[in-house]
Order: sequence, then structure tokens, then C-alpha cells
Amino acid sequence: MSRSDKKYATITPNNSRIYLMTPKIKICGITRPEDAILASNLGVDAIGLVFYGESPRAVTIEQAQDIVAVVSPFTSVVGLFVDETQYEIQTVLDEVSLDVLQFHGDQSQALCADFGRRYFKAIRMGANTNIDAEMGAYPDASAFLLDVHSDKARGGTGEVFDWEKVPAQPKKPIILAGGLNPDNVAEAIRQTSPYAVDVSSGVESSRGIKDADKMTAFVRAVQGA
Repeated sequence: MSRSDKKYATITPNNSRIYLMTPKIKICGITRPEDAILASNLGVDAIGLVFYGESPRAVTIEQAQDIVAVVSPFTSVVGLFVDETQYEIQTVLDEVSLDVLQFHGDQSQALCADFGRRYFKAIRMGANTNIDAEMGAYPDASAFLLDVHSDKARGGTGEVFDWEKVPAQPKKPIILAGGLNPDNVAEAIRQTSPYAVDVSSGVESSRGIKDADKMTAFVRAVQGA
């Protein structure tokens, strides 16, 4: 089976394999309740809320509460953090119902695992990134999100990295991010067979404002891939 033909295989507790035909979908950088409602109605698996103040998609605790209040119970809510302190993260968790944490900074494995919740660890894909070493440093991560390495921002850049760098047989689920949009996501899936795809700027009309037509087109492109 060639890499382009294989489906992602996840290992269950009894060591059997389940082949997932369609990648999960996460739409990150949600800033408005109406965008969260649309994501839920489209059957998106997860939405992302950014708690990194320097991001144009950052939300306050009050905004996050309004968004979470309208999300379908079948849609997971992921909280994105960069280099916030343990106290700052816990403050958010005390006020906002998050299902999963996503870390984009230089947090240690101990800090990521300290909150007793599932977490994703982002890996910034540069020319010399050692994916195996990055994954090995975070053994408790539920999945790894591969995003482009950029000096301008931690995610949401709209830039694509070399998909050939995605491991063909990852030890943990891979979430493919970085420059995905309705026009290229199907090809990205065919080339990398990820567990999930993550989009932010690729479905926006302006920074932080999602576009309904683009969101719909993205979901259809993933389903059609």
C-alpha cells in the first residue's frame, strides 16, 4: 500500500487497528458564537479558542464563555496556549469549559500534563525539525499538530510547510495544520493521510472572522478527499 493510498491507522487498547476513512476537522481561531454554531452544524469535530494575547484571534474569558455556551455537545472545544504560565492557564480552565488543551509554546512535558486533561502539542516544522525528538519529549500528548515554522506568529500564518516531512507511520495521531484552505486540503490529505486537519486563516474573510462559504467548502473538500 502506497503512502498516498493508505488510511490512517489508530491503535486501540487491545492492539487492533481501526482505519479512519475521513480525517477529523478542527476549525481554530473561533471568535464569534455564530461561527461556532455554523461549525457545529457542519459537523466539525472540534473548534479552537485562542488564549494567546498577541494573536489577532485571541478571545477573552467572557468571549470564550459565550462561544462555549452555543457549541454542540458533540463538538469538542480546544483551548490554545503559547507560553502562558500555569496560573494563567488554570485561570482560564476555572472559567471556561475546555475539552482539550493545545500547546504551541516551549512548555515542558510536566506543565502540559499538569492539568489532568488531554493535550495536543504543536511542532513547528522547520528545515531542521527533528519530529521524533519532539514527539519523544511529550510522551503524554494525545496528538501532535504539525504547523509551519514562522518567526511572525505561532499559527494562523496561512503558510504551508513541506508535506513530505510528515511521518508516514507516526506513533501518535497527526493533526495537519499550516496554510490549509478549501482549495488545497484534499491534496494535503491525499499526500499525508493525517488523523485530523486544522484550519484557521484559510476559512476567514478577515483575521478572526470566519467566512461561512469557506467553512462549508472546507468541510466538503475534506469529506470528498
